[in-house]
Amino acid sequence: MIRVLLVDDHAVMRAGFRTILEAAGDIVVVGESATGREAVAAASVARPDVICMDVQMPDMDGLEATRLIVADPSVETAVIVVTTFDRDDYLFSALEAGASGFLLKNAGSDELVAAVRVVAGGDALLAPEVTRRVIERFAGSSAPHAAPVEVPWAPAGSLTDREAEVLRLVAQARSNAEIARELFIGEATVKTHISNVLQKLGARDRVHAAVLAHQHGLT
Repeated sequence: MIRVLLVDDHAVMRAGFRTILEAAGDIVVVGESATGREAVAAASVARPDVICMDVQMPDMDGLEATRLIVADPSVETAVIVVTTFDRDDYLFSALEAGASGFLLKNAGSDELVAAVRVVAGGDALLAPEVTRRVIERFAGSSAPHAAPVEVPWAPAGSLTDREAEVLRLVAQARSNAEIARELFIGEATVKTHISNVLQKLGARDRVHAAVLAHQHGLT
């Protein structure tokens, strides 16, 4: 079962999410929090696999809560930031805080369930259009006020041919399952290749790896 912690200052929203997720059969809600500060405390007690995190909350917002939870080595959980507002500052701040996904509250029930399953499986939840926005921001090629973010780089030659193939597909926002199908390998093997790619490139996560791939023409 995938263990989920719901964080939102609106009880009705939490109740709706709980109903949707627990109807899936393979997901159980292990706790609810109404503020970011409560979420930080609950994460270390409930030990969820996934946290669905609102942004605008009293006491502490979801972005700061995400940053604290992800930075805590004793807590192993993936965070999906779920917000009403499709704002670039929320998107980029969430990713910089270490969130594994970004979802709007108007997403359908199936999308919410799929999002939880995706991040619980170790993937990042980035739709292709969101990936492009992230790449533009990290590469410094978006609006003039958006400062580029430096990403470490290692020579492409340090990657094996298979790792380079996997990186190319990661840069296309493919999930582990999609990569496995395209390359005719198992998902466990894909995860191993991605882990090796991140280590060799010095990238924090697959988003940074995708940025590197686009910056250095590996796509």
